[in-house]
Formats: sequence, C-alpha cells, structure tokens
Amino acid sequence: MSDMIRVLVVDDHAVVRKGLAVSLTTFPDVELVGEADNGQSAITLCLQLKPDVVLMDLIMPIMSGVEAIHVLRQECAEVEIIAISSFDDEELVRSTVEAGAAGYLLKNFTLTELGKAIHAVVEGETYLSVEASRALMNAMRHPTKLEADLTERELQVLRHVEQGMTNKEIAEVLVVSPTTVKKHVRSILMKLNANTRTEAASLARRLNLIDA
Repeated sequence: MSDMIRVLVVDDHAVVRKGLAVSLTTFPDVELVGEADNGQSAITLCLQLKPDVVLMDLIMPIMSGVEAIHVLRQECAEVEIIAISSFDDEELVRSTVEAGAAGYLLKNFTLTELGKAIHAVVEGETYLSVEASRALMNAMRHPTKLEADLTERELQVLRHVEQGMTNKEIAEVLVVSPTTVKKHVRSILMKLNANTRTEAASLARRLNLIDA
C-alpha cells in the first residue's frame, strides 16, 4: 500500500527490536520493513529497503547511532530518523540533533508518543520528548545568537514559512526542490527547538530573526 509508512528498526538488543516491532503493529498505517542490530547494518538496509522512517538506537557496537545518522543524511536523504535512547544527556541529544535526527524519544515512551513522533517526522516536522527537548535547550543555553546559527538560506526559507507558504511553494520561489526545502525547514525547527512550523515562525518573530 502506497500510503503505508515504512519503518526500519535499529537496536543491538533483540528484545528491544521485537518490542518495537510489536508496538508498530498497533498503527494501521505503519509497516515494519526490516531490523538491524548496528549502525552499519542500518545503512546497508536503508539503501536496500528505502524506508520512510528509521527508529535508531544510539549506543550500539560496530557503528553508533549518531555515526549512522551522519551517513544516512548523505546516503538516504529521504529517510526520516527518530533516535530512541535510554539517555537524555545534553550533549548526546545535541549531537544527535546536529547529526540530522528528526526526533528523539526516550525508551520509556508511550505508544501515543511513538505514533505522534512517526507521523510528525513524515510530515516534515520534528518530535522531541519532553526530556530531550529540555536537554537540548540546556545544551543550547549559551550566549550565542540563534540568528548566527541560521544560514542565510535558512533565514530565507523561514521568512516564507512565516508567510504560510508550503514547501512546494517555497521551492518554486527559491528554484530548488521541495526535498531541499524540507531539509532546510527541518534544520530550522531543530535550531529553534520548535516542533512545528507555526512555533518556529512565532519564535522567529519574537527574536527578530525575520523582517516584520
């Protein structure tokens, strides 16, 4: 079915993988397409299976989840990655987000959270657990301007987002692909620690990051 969300599960513990597999069966529009037990295997399977979403453990042998996320952002640009970890360490959350993860859940997540996270990232938004969001804010709480963290292209995209334009409309204006715009929006959401485009636009206005 073309409308099914295809998910790859990556974790070095078989029990955890099976638990995630069972959890996914509760969502009628989600399909488990594969399992991997380390980052390297995840990359190989991602290239073969072309999943929509990867649920990625972070602490694994051979290749860690963060390392795998870095590679997947280059090799499987279309895939959305949700990190699933037992840890909410500030630097771990930060490095995971900077690597390109679209979401971050602690392993005590509820089925409701898992469903929201999967559907959010597929729609081009982000989903951070409350703990991960708090950790990211603490990690970013340095005397630096958010504006300096946003590239000129991201600021351009943000201005159009604030105007209510869709990714396709923004792509037409900037003469780039919708996928490229989606990546910029994802980066903007992460840098502003916003879960939705509306939140990002509101925060940008308050911080004077875009023209009034």
